[in-house]
Amino acid sequence: MKKALARFIRDERGATAIEYGLIVGLISLALVVSAGQLGTDIGQLFTRLSNKVTSILATGGNG
Repeated sequence: MKKALARFIRDERGATAIEYGLIVGLISLALVVSAGQLGTDIGQLFTRLSNKVTSILATGGNG
């Protein structure tokens, strides 16, 4: 019984799996946040571009 308990205490496979799971979770969270920010930035870029094109067309290309 003592031997089995000592072996159980030394076994770190579960802890390692949890650590890897936490790392994957944090990386996934970072990717989701950065992808959301990238989408917002691209949306703003296209809005500014659309406004410029509309402005140029409204002035007849002389803007």
